[in-house]
Order: sequence, then structure tokens, then C-alpha cells
Amino acid sequence: MTSLVPQGVFACPGDNPRIMAAWHAFLRGEEPPRELVRFPIDDSWRRCLSGGVDPSLQHAPDPLSDAQLDAIRQRHQRLLEGSVPAMDMAEQLMAESGAILILTDSEGMILESRGDPATLGRAERIRLMPGSPWSEQACGTNAIGTALRLGGPVQIHAAEHFCEGIKHWTCSAAVIRDQRDGQILGALDVSGAPSDFSRHTLALAVSTAKRIEETLARQEIARRFRLLEASVEQLLADRSEGVMLFDPRGFLLRANARLPEVLAARGIAFQPGTACRLAALDLCRGGGQAGPLPPWLAADWVQAIRADGEALGTLVRIPPPSRAARALALPANPGEPEVGFDRLAGDSPALAEALGKARQLATSRVPVLLHGETGSGKEAFAQGIHHSGIGGRGPFVAINCGSLSRDLLASELFGYAEGAFTGARRGGMKGKIEAAQGGTLFLDEIGELPLELQSHLLRVLEEGELYRLGESEPRRVDFRLVAATHRDLRQEVAAGRFREDLFYRVAVTRIRIPPLRERKEDIPLLARHILRRQAERHGRPLPELEPDLLAALAAHDWPGNVRELRNVLEGMLLLGGDRLSREDLPDELRRVEAQSVVGDLGESERLVIRRAIERCRGNLTQAARALGIAKSTLYQRMKKYGLSRDGAAR
Repeated sequence: MTSLVPQGVFACPGDNPRIMAAWHAFLRGEEPPRELVRFPIDDSWRRCLSGGVDPSLQHAPDPLSDAQLDAIRQRHQRLLEGSVPAMDMAEQLMAESGAILILTDSEGMILESRGDPATLGRAERIRLMPGSPWSEQACGTNAIGTALRLGGPVQIHAAEHFCEGIKHWTCSAAVIRDQRDGQILGALDVSGAPSDFSRHTLALAVSTAKRIEETLARQEIARRFRLLEASVEQLLADRSEGVMLFDPRGFLLRANARLPEVLAARGIAFQPGTACRLAALDLCRGGGQAGPLPPWLAADWVQAIRADGEALGTLVRIPPPSRAARALALPANPGEPEVGFDRLAGDSPALAEALGKARQLATSRVPVLLHGETGSGKEAFAQGIHHSGIGGRGPFVAINCGSLSRDLLASELFGYAEGAFTGARRGGMKGKIEAAQGGTLFLDEIGELPLELQSHLLRVLEEGELYRLGESEPRRVDFRLVAATHRDLRQEVAAGRFREDLFYRVAVTRIRIPPLRERKEDIPLLARHILRRQAERHGRPLPELEPDLLAALAAHDWPGNVRELRNVLEGMLLLGGDRLSREDLPDELRRVEAQSVVGDLGESERLVIRRAIERCRGNLTQAARALGIAKSTLYQRMKKYGLSRDGAAR
């Protein structure tokens, strides 16, 4: 059985006292002996230290509520169902061993645990139980979180754990992958007391994970047959449309004979039998569309195929070019305000990942913490979660915790009774929390919330009731919380500026919003999006954007992120003509840009054009539209830089 496990991943119990001494020395700033502390452990300790994980931590964060856990288990129903046979077999093999089996999702959230009752009871003391997160960031070096981080099996014994309260355990874990694309679906862990250490537990974890993968693959094949049966008539029908059938993960399963011709008319090359996947059609990520559709695909072409309440896959019907052109036209009422995720433009992997998580979390009422730099779009994400979520019909109430004094912030948040203080309104005032009843409360820069107000907010979140200032009777409140910060709240907790118990309440789920410098490929599309809205707002014609301007915008680091880009473009729109070029940039930005890309502007322009053509799959009409230039100008630039229709150099 041990042949299933790569060499060098086993722990050595005999080294435990010396590893404990090395851990203490490491926390004092000394280098751990490489011949003693294994490579995966050494690397994990360093990640934990730089990530602000508290080494004195005694247990994992408190588990989610039953309702929250049920919602997460529902999203991972296929993983749970597919794991039953393999976990049953492993549990029989572990009988009398004193160990427990643990199944998690890809984020380290425990979905199920089973095994020795006494060990399960001990495990609850450190929150090694369903509903608790066991990523490295949450619990330091541990078999579950470290295996997920490494993407492979790992055994972590006693002192090798980073956090003090977990050092009385020995754990072995392996990841569970989708056999089609290798994506990590979760982890399988075997844990027990250090005295029960055995190398075979890691082999058991690996073999059980493999059995789960095989079961999931067989179940997926059965679902594919059901999907084909439900869609065969539409695939075989004699129609002018191109038809594509995708499985629940967004993999292309079948296409009709008309598809290559219809796609070719749109400038997209497609050969029958070509492997294809659209991540936006991954129905396994929260039960809905997982991200933005590609530019060539309109939302009304997409139809979910369901049977008995189960999402079997997606049917995409692509109309002939004449209808396609109409579907890609601008909205009939372009002046209408954008709501939800429509405010966020871009198709970069970094943005798509953040949007995918946000769309997934929008379907539950679990608190969300948004982490991002100033101007990166945290409020736009919060509004997207609100409008796409359960409470989307309710109010969206926002307040910046860093923009008000302590006393004013207290009254704004919690409200006050008549006569609560000098100058109080007659009849009192409802606070922002009450105003968010049935909707979403967005607490921007929650890291600036004064400590004395944090305990009041914690009570509201835990008890679902608040006291207005000057009142003795509680008021019931029900709202969805989205918080945002540019600070590292774990460091704030360590420094005593933020309550640890409140942190775990507001950061049940976390989304990192990428700064603009990490998604520069979005800048042409984002710039066009911003300018269109600003032109509508100011009643100005929409100008064309020269490639040299787009190259200059892409070369800038944008410390103020999207907010800075919006301000720059608005000024250029008001001061420029019908074509905007690099010369229209503000003086200060032109100086910075000149210092950073002298001699390289042509290469930046070529790169911007090439990426636009690639994103539009060779459709030059769409590429020109995305770049904000005329199609004839695009042809000239392609000839200048020797670019072909597929974006490659000729």
C-alpha cells in the first residue's frame, strides 16, 4: 500500500522532541535545520509566519451554523455522494485503530467526519469537525490545508504542526481530483493521536482518495448519458443554429454538424472533436453560472438542462450571423444605471476567479469579507453580491467605518432614542443596521471600526438584535453582512486592534479582489466600458481610443486602481476630442508613463492588440470594438506589427 505514496512525505516520530525545539527556535527567528525539518513542513511554517497565522492558536475557527453548513454541503453533494463507498471501506479497515476519517472541500472546509467516537469527541475540542475551515491560513501547517496547498499527499505528525493546540495529533491527507482536468475537488484526511502514528495511514488516505475519484468518474459518465438522452432531439434537429452541449463542469460533450460553419462566420475556428471547456458554464460551482461569458457568447443563447431538480448540463444554441449581430448590440437603454456585477468589466483570470467566488457566495446569507486595495472595486463587488443574492430585493446600505468619528459612527450604525444625547433628533433615529433589514449591510473599511464598537457589532451578528443608543429594549434585525478592508485583519487581531471573535464572524468567507496591475489585460475593455458610461453621463459622443493610449494605460501600475483609471478617463473625455491618444493623458501620468516605458511603447501597443485579437478568437470586428478603434485602424496596426488574425506574428 505504501507504494502509492511518493518518497519523502512521511513523518519520523522519533524526531518529535527535536522538531519541537526547532519550532520554538523558528519562532524566535532562527533557521530550522534542513536535515531535521522536512521540506514541505519548512515551507509551510514560513508561509504561516508570513501569513500572520497565530502559532499559539489552540483550535480552528468555530464551526458554521447548521444552515450554513447545509448550504455548503448542498454545493458539494456530488462529492459527498461519491465518497460514501470509499469511506465505508476505509472505515472498516480502520476499525479499532482509534483514527477518524475527514472529508473536506477544496478550500479545506470539513464536510464530514466519521470513525472512533472517542477520537471524534477529542477532535471537537480543536474544532476538527464539520463546518470548520482547516486551510493553512486558518489553522497553520496541518495535513488537510498543507495537502491542498501542495496539491499532493502529506503526513504531518505532532510537533510538525504550526499551531500549538494541534500538536497533539498525527494526520495524513491526500487531495481528491477531477480525473478529467486534474482540478482539486477536496481532500481526504486520516487523523488520530500521536501514539497511533503509522505510515500506513497516509497510504490509506491516498488509496481512499483514488477510490473516490474513480467513483466520481463513473457517476459522471452515468450523468452524461442522462444529459445526452435529454438533449438528443435538439442535437439531431435540422436547424440553422450551431448547437453545443456542455456537461455540468463546462466541458464540451457534443456539437451538431452546423456548429463549425456558424462559428466560422463569426471568425472563430473550430474543428469537430476539439477539446473545449467554458468555465462560465461550470454548474457545479454554486448551482449557477460561475463567471462571465466569453465575448462571442450571448446569455440568451444559454439554456440549463435539468432533470428531477438536478443540473445535468448546458445547451448553447448559436444563431446564424445576422441574428448574432443583433444579439451583440448595445442595450436598448444604455443610459440605465448598471447594477450587480454588470459594473465590473474584464475577463482576466484574476477577476474571473474573484467574480466566480462572489457569484457562488451570493446565493447564501453567509457573511463575506472583501479584501482589496483602495479603489479596486470593493463596493461594486458588494453590490454585485447583494443584487445577485437572496436579499437582492431588499435595501443595500453602505457605511464607511473609517470616515466618521467614534460617536457619530455609533449613532449612524446603531441609531439612537429620543433624548439619548444633546442634539438627538425628536423621535430618535434608525441606524444603518436597522435600515438594512431584509437586505445587505456593507461595512467598508471594517478594520477602522473602533474596538469599543466591535463588541456591539459582534452581539448584533451573534444574537440578531441590537439596542439603539439610549434604549433598553432590543430590536430584532435580519440582514446580510458584506464587509471590506484594505488591511490584513489577522495582523490587526495580533496587534490587539481587532477582536478575534469578530474576525471569525465577519470573515466566514473571504474574497481577494485583484488590483488593476494584476489584471492589465482587462484595461482595454475596462477603459471602453468606463468611457461609454461617462459619455452617457456627460452627454458627450463616445471617442475612439488609439492603441498607443491603450498601451500607455496598460503600462501604468495604477496605485489608485479602477477609481484612478476612471478619474483619468473622465478628464480625458471632457478635455479631448473624438479620438483619444497618448498625448491626451494628464501631464503627471504622461511623465510617469514616459519614465517606465521609454523605448517600449511600440511593444506595449503590439501586445495590447494581440491580446484583444486572441480574446475575441480572431473576430476583428469584436477586437476593434474592444479596443475602441475603427476596424480600418486595427488593420493598419496589424500590418504594422505583422500580426495575423489569430494574433500571432507572421
